[in-house]
Amino acid sequence: MSRISIYDTTLRDGSQGEGVNFSLQDKLLLTRRLDDIGVDYIEGGYPLSNPKDFEYFQAVRELSLKHAKVCAFGMTRRKNAPAETDTCLKALLDAHTPVVTIVGKTWDFHVTNVLGTTLEENVAMIADSVAFCKSQGREVFYDAEHFFDGYRANPEYALKTLQAAANAGASVVILCDTNGGTMPERVAEVVKTVKAALTCEVGIHCHNDCELAVANTLAAVSAGATQAQGTMNGIGERCGNVDLVSVIANLALKYGRDVLKPGSLTRLTETSRYVYEVANLNHRNGQPFVGQSAFAHKGGMHTHAVAKDPTTYEHVTPEAVGNERRILVSELSGHSTILTKTAKYQMNHDKALMTKILTAVQDLENKGYEFEAAEASFDLLVRKVAKDHKPWEVDKTLTLYKPWFERVTYRVNIEARENGTPITEATVRIKVAGVIEHTASEGDGPVNALDGALRKALVRFFPRLEEMQLVDYKVRVVNPKEGTAARVRVVIESRDGDAVWGTVGVSENIIEASWLALCDSIEYKLFKDAEQGK
Repeated sequence: MSRISIYDTTLRDGSQGEGVNFSLQDKLLLTRRLDDIGVDYIEGGYPLSNPKDFEYFQAVRELSLKHAKVCAFGMTRRKNAPAETDTCLKALLDAHTPVVTIVGKTWDFHVTNVLGTTLEENVAMIADSVAFCKSQGREVFYDAEHFFDGYRANPEYALKTLQAAANAGASVVILCDTNGGTMPERVAEVVKTVKAALTCEVGIHCHNDCELAVANTLAAVSAGATQAQGTMNGIGERCGNVDLVSVIANLALKYGRDVLKPGSLTRLTETSRYVYEVANLNHRNGQPFVGQSAFAHKGGMHTHAVAKDPTTYEHVTPEAVGNERRILVSELSGHSTILTKTAKYQMNHDKALMTKILTAVQDLENKGYEFEAAEASFDLLVRKVAKDHKPWEVDKTLTLYKPWFERVTYRVNIEARENGTPITEATVRIKVAGVIEHTASEGDGPVNALDGALRKALVRFFPRLEEMQLVDYKVRVVNPKEGTAARVRVVIESRDGDAVWGTVGVSENIIEASWLALCDSIEYKLFKDAEQGK
């Protein structure tokens, strides 16, 4: 089983994506995490581009990486100037990385119209730059920018630039589909031609402008490429780079290729989500292999089959990449979905109860509820329905519903002052253990204030609520034709030290919908802790 080396350029090419801005500390944290799973090469940036990249190459030397080699990225020497005095090449060498990656022009159009030099001088720039860095004890990779476009326009010249890099000492020549417009069959054809013309290794670097970056990378590997370049989660300029997450998973699980460190594939989901968090980007639920929805099943026929044998609707096991299977509850659900979702409560023998739960779900969804992202609210619904259905027959693993507190009243006041930020205050009166609690709290907005007042009233009775926090809040209009009188659905995501859960509330009043979702979130936390003996 031949190894395909993984070259990660998240820290450079990925940072060129819209909305992406890594701090120095972010780059060091990502470097350590990528090294932990066995990425072979980590491109840290261009030392001359900005002070942060310069500082990175100094700081990264202190990390004591166990596997990965850090690469400094830069351009060929300037036209009509010696390599020995070139400031870019000097900066690459001063980064003191074991590998330097040099990018050069392959497309004759770019040479004459962008660089403004002759085709012969461009070949000399490539050869001189590679040879100089090689003579200073560095391993050199050569990135052939716009290679596939250049090869289409002038195949003889494009190959000549690659041969110049290889003959000068480059250990890998990387073919770049910089514009992201090449088709997979063309990639495979060209890679085979290049392999036959060169003595060094060949790599592939694809962009995703036609959403073919993964297919193109796999085609290149099948044709003989031994290095795959890309970014985690495919972040990058325009439509992004190839997603290394999908490349790694496909190479390992579909082609049986050796990638990463042994046992690291099961950390792929964790690593993908870590990169999203550090980059402050929203996760892509539908992302293959690692997305939250990658192994989510909703339709009744699907869930029924998956309950019998997951291979009926899953091409790999979610555990193989560190993900998990999710059974979604919706109005499309059948008895099989409810049976699967309630398996942990050991109630599957009671078909009448399953019917009641399914009916309750469908009735609520008809009013605008959705439980796909609100499984904690579904959990509470099961407890409520089971409470009224022969509770003596329900398995003891399920704590039947009881109200932990009762609402008496709440009020939210927003005061807009002249030339100032509006001030929001919420007042809550609830009954807890027979005691009326009356509290108030200010907040950044009505929901924040309401959440603060509610917790203030409850925390004396349930101290563990201190560790719970709201991490997301979404509002969706259910029946927009009603205008300002439309019903709204509020979905809240909450978290404590060991779990994340979602709850939902629906009402014509956005504050009431928020209150319902908040109460579900707190009640789920209290049930969860009670069943865990906390």
